[in-house]
Amino acid sequence: MTVKLTLPAQSEMLSKDFIYGVATASFQIEGGKDSRLPCIWDTFCNTANKIADGSNGEIACDHFTRWQDDIELIDSLGVDAYRLSISWPRVINESGEINQTGVNYYLNILKHLESNNIKAFVTLYHWDLPQHLEDKGGWLNRETAFKFRDYVDLISKAFSNKVHAYATLNEPFCSAFLGYEVGVHAPGIVGKEFGKKAAHHLLLAHGLAMKVLAINSPNSLNGIVLNFTPCYPESKSLEDIKATTFADDYFNQWYIKPLFDGKYPHILSQLPAEHQPVIHDGDMEIIAHKMDFLGVNFYTRAIYRADADEHFIQITPPEPRTDIGWEIYPKAFTELLVSLNERYRLPPIYITENGAAMADEIIDGVVNDQDRVDYYQQHLNAVNDAIEQGVSVKGYFAWSLMDNFEWAEGYLKRFGIVHVDYETQIRTIKNSGIAYKALITSR
Repeated sequence: MTVKLTLPAQSEMLSKDFIYGVATASFQIEGGKDSRLPCIWDTFCNTANKIADGSNGEIACDHFTRWQDDIELIDSLGVDAYRLSISWPRVINESGEINQTGVNYYLNILKHLESNNIKAFVTLYHWDLPQHLEDKGGWLNRETAFKFRDYVDLISKAFSNKVHAYATLNEPFCSAFLGYEVGVHAPGIVGKEFGKKAAHHLLLAHGLAMKVLAINSPNSLNGIVLNFTPCYPESKSLEDIKATTFADDYFNQWYIKPLFDGKYPHILSQLPAEHQPVIHDGDMEIIAHKMDFLGVNFYTRAIYRADADEHFIQITPPEPRTDIGWEIYPKAFTELLVSLNERYRLPPIYITENGAAMADEIIDGVVNDQDRVDYYQQHLNAVNDAIEQGVSVKGYFAWSLMDNFEWAEGYLKRFGIVHVDYETQIRTIKNSGIAYKALITSR
């Protein structure tokens, strides 16, 4: 059986200028807990009934010690770029000064990538807030945005010209809503009065960091990574359509509109006063700092209906679904990209995450994940369709390089194009990884 991913012969995605990569995040793969400060996910993992399998990130994929082999693995896939995140608690001491040992760890990775001609796409915050900052209020404390600015200042100076692209934040929606409103992610705070306050401070942190990056790293591409779950009404009724628009503003537009329009969606005025963020003079101008790129993460869509008590409720997603329960609906990917392009004056887009959790089995040393190959095929085609409709997409990153700690799901869900045996730490390239390499190297 030939495992293949194909694109139309004239596709811009077959150009050598189009960047293909793989993505990871520090807490999900590194381990090496003893050589960094505690973060909010350490605390969350050590809280009963928060992680589905009761696991933690103390070892994860042991990338902290196996990074050289893992970069050789990345290189073997033929990719142009590697998206990694920096562990804030690994590189900055509680005093706010550089932890040179932690910085050297990443400098070695960056040098190794450079020697393999792999572009480094660095995410500065992928959810692992130092616990000592959470103890002072975390993202509910406005001061955390300025602590982030200071961290970015030190790190961007230390990394000098070794980074191709910086993303300030990964998915501020997840940090704010999942972490500070519904509490299913670290730090596990619950309350509608908290979510939008945390979101504002995250976006403020982004804007403050963008100003620093413009000075310290003017030759890198500097931007942010947002996740989008496009919203669809259950029916054509006016009530369902209105409910869906509200949901879209609440979950999606809330994070992108301030970046490009310098203001929040109009639903701000419909929220109870205690749910609204505290916005200082000048905040929105800081948040709307010019960006070189927008990172877009996409996995699935959501379907909503009107509700008498809430503005909206999300219905159970229809089949087909991935192993994590998310509907496979690639058409929403195209429609998302086209709609964003029509609504905002966007810089070039990079698809910074796209992928699927599947119930993988390794049999005789082979992972025949045809369901994941099919997912990638459908979604690469969806990106190509958006490009053909005028959307400027310059790159695509598969999530994830390898199976890893999948946040509240622990190690139960596998997103990797490389299989990880967590007992032995043996890596095995899945058929999806073989197909991805074949597509990239065919250009």
